[in-house]
Order: sequence, then C-alpha cells, then structure tokens
Amino acid sequence: MKSKTLWEGRFAAPADNAFYRWQSSFRFDRRLLEEELAASRAYAEALAGAGVLTAEECRAITAGLDRITARARADAGYLATEAEDVHHFVEMKLVEEIGPVGSKLHTGRSRNEQIATDLRLFVKKQVDAFRVQLAAWLAALLDRAEELAEVPLPGYTHGQRAEPILGAHWLLAYAEMFFRDADRLGECRRRADVLPLGSGALAGSLVPLDRAALARRLEFAALSANSVDATSDRDFLLDFLFALALIGLHLGRWANEAALFASAEFGFLALPDAYATGSSALPQKKNPDALELIRAKSGRLWAACTSLFVALKDLPLGYSKDLQEDKEPLFDACDTLAAELEIATGFQRAVGFHTARMREAAGAPTLNAAAAAHYLAERGVPFREAHARVGKLVQSCLGQGIGLESVPLETLRRFSPEFDQDIYNHLRLDAVLASHDVPGGTAPARVRLALAEARQRLAQLQK
Repeated sequence: MKSKTLWEGRFAAPADNAFYRWQSSFRFDRRLLEEELAASRAYAEALAGAGVLTAEECRAITAGLDRITARARADAGYLATEAEDVHHFVEMKLVEEIGPVGSKLHTGRSRNEQIATDLRLFVKKQVDAFRVQLAAWLAALLDRAEELAEVPLPGYTHGQRAEPILGAHWLLAYAEMFFRDADRLGECRRRADVLPLGSGALAGSLVPLDRAALARRLEFAALSANSVDATSDRDFLLDFLFALALIGLHLGRWANEAALFASAEFGFLALPDAYATGSSALPQKKNPDALELIRAKSGRLWAACTSLFVALKDLPLGYSKDLQEDKEPLFDACDTLAAELEIATGFQRAVGFHTARMREAAGAPTLNAAAAAHYLAERGVPFREAHARVGKLVQSCLGQGIGLESVPLETLRRFSPEFDQDIYNHLRLDAVLASHDVPGGTAPARVRLALAEARQRLAQLQK
C-alpha cells in the first residue's frame, strides 16, 4: 500500500491489498468531501476553543483545509489518489499542505462521528435542493392546470370511465401528492438537523468541546443526546430515502397515466418530440420513453431504501462497518430522483393537450348516470332504489348506443315517474361538473379556488 492507514499501529502485518481496496470507500464517499471539509473547519475552531490548538495552529489548519477545497474544485484529478475514505484523504492532504500540525486535527475525534456528521450535512443540503426541484415541478403542474381549468375529461376508477372532472382537477390531484412530498422532506430535514460531532468513537469526546458552538458553526438546530446512538443512528437516512422513494412512486403514477393518455386509445395528450423517441423498425412510431423510464426508475429508489433497511436490520449499538453500505444507495437515489424531476418538469411544460378529444370523452354516454340518480334522490326516491332504476336505464341506453340525455321523457318516466322535463338540464356536461360543488370537488368555482390556494402553497415552498 502506498499510503499509511489511520489504524496500522495496532497491527504487526499490513492488510491484504485486495481486502484493503475492497473495504476502502473513498471511490464513492469522496462525494462527501465538501461536508467533511466544512465539519473539519468547525472542529478545528472547537479544538482551539478547548485549548488543544493554538490560534496559529488553528489558522494553519483552516487555511490548509481551504487550499484542499480550492484544489478539489479546480482539479478533478486531485482526488485520484489512494485513500481509505474521505476522512483519510483530508487528513493525508492536510499533512501534505501544512506538515505535522495537520495531524492534530483528529485529536478527540473519530471517523464514526465524522461520517455521521457528514451524512447529516449532506441530507440537509439535498433536502433543500429537492424542495427547489419540487417547487419547479409543481409550478409546471399548476401552469398547465390553469390551461385546463375549463376543460373536462373523464375521471377513472378501476381503470374505467367513472365521472367527468376538469383537467385542472386531474393535475391538481398530482399536485397534492407532491405538496405532501415537500412537507415530508421538511420533516426529514428537521430530524437530520442534529449534530453528532463531539460523540467520539462511542462514549463522547475526550476533549471538553463546546458542542453548542460547533452546532451554531455548522448550522445544526440541536445536539445529539446520546453518543452511542449518535454514532450508529441512520434513521434520518431511512426517513430521507423513504421520502425519495415516495416521490418516485408519485412520479411513476403520473408517468404511467400520462403514457396511457398519450396513446391512440385515449388520445388526450400529444407527446412532445423533445421527450420522445422513435422506433428503429417502425417509421410511424413515437414512443413515450421519458415517461417509461420515470415509471421504471422508481424501482431504484425503493431498492435504495430497502438496501439500507436490510443493512441496518439487527445491528448492535455502536458503529459497525455495515454502515459503510449506506452511502452508495443514498447517492444513487439522489442522482436518480434529481434526473427524474428534471425530465418530468421539462416534459410537463412541453406536453400538448388534445382538449377537444378530452371534452368529447368526458361527454360519453352514461357518465352522467350518477347525476341522474342524485336527481331522483333529491325528489324523495331512496338512493339505493334510485341507483337501481338508473342502472336499468343505463342498460337500455347502452343497448341502443345512446346517452341518457337522448332518452325521451316518456321513456325516462317508465323507469322512474319522478323524472321531469328539467332532468335534461341536470344531465348536461357543464351541469354535471358544477354539481360537485363541495370543497375539494371538481365544480369549476371550486377548482379555481383550489388553483389559487395551490399557488399560495407553492409560494410558501419557494421561500
């Protein structure tokens, strides 16, 4: 091995080269370099505050850390070195930069608490980034919903046409999912906002650190209450990965429905050229590959969550090397979801709507059957009986290939004498939509109000 390990003093013989490379994590945990450097700067100041470092030594260490930061940002090749992990890399480079005084930075500190701190810093930063992306995605949803505020389309249950709804109401249903996701990420951030630094390897630092000052310096809201728990806790990562997986699930639901609605069988959406591909064999094809990949990649997010869950299962207290397996699923999940949100937002802004086809489908025969049953119920017919009478009427209409609104009043009265001439006003598409006049309903006035409220919620998220 070309570089000294951080633990070789205890051993009479060096580690097997293959084993050393296999158990080393710098190839992936280098992604935490910015967090490691930030935590190290704060720790140097805490050591100075505790009298372990002189002011001059503290300045030398922080200046060295700054040079490492600058070099890493400017030259990707700078990271192409042999190191066991990101902590080893920083310590090794710091000694190269400023000499033996760099080794003092590790006084009273353990990699167990370092990685716990780095991960919490990383999660907080990622939550903030994802909430920005969710805000952009929600803005795209709401912008397109505004365009469909007066456009009806069929709503579905069990994959079958059920009742007409407004297109805006359809898109707002997805917006609700993602507003919940944004709130859930906020809760993840709150639970991650606890500083473990100062916990040592297990029992707490041997240096009388001012942990409150450390927390202020690193912008943590609270201190960990138990050093054993702090060094082995990854609940905050499970929370975060579950939140990402749920966002992926919601994106997959939207993508699946959008792909169906873009098919010739539905014909509600027009795939944008920029987010579709063609066929190598069939010249006429335009394929919804963007939507299909969004739908499929939710599996990677669930896999990341499951991978960490299994790694944590039955672990004893204290740090175990098993916890090294938390990082690759975390990074992959972050990258996967960030790309999904970017593509979904672009697609949503570019997709076309075939509003005439949507309106035609919303007015299909018998989608106003619930309105007819409600009409009878308002006139004293017990609802279950009204339901049965209208069901028989629907059978008759389907057999003739006509809608309820086309049935003569004399015929309607054979099914239920309570029908009167005004029934036809209740069966019009606009009347059916307007009849759902409750908070959360699809009546146009309610949908307009929901859009305005969603805009207010988005403004709060954007802050």
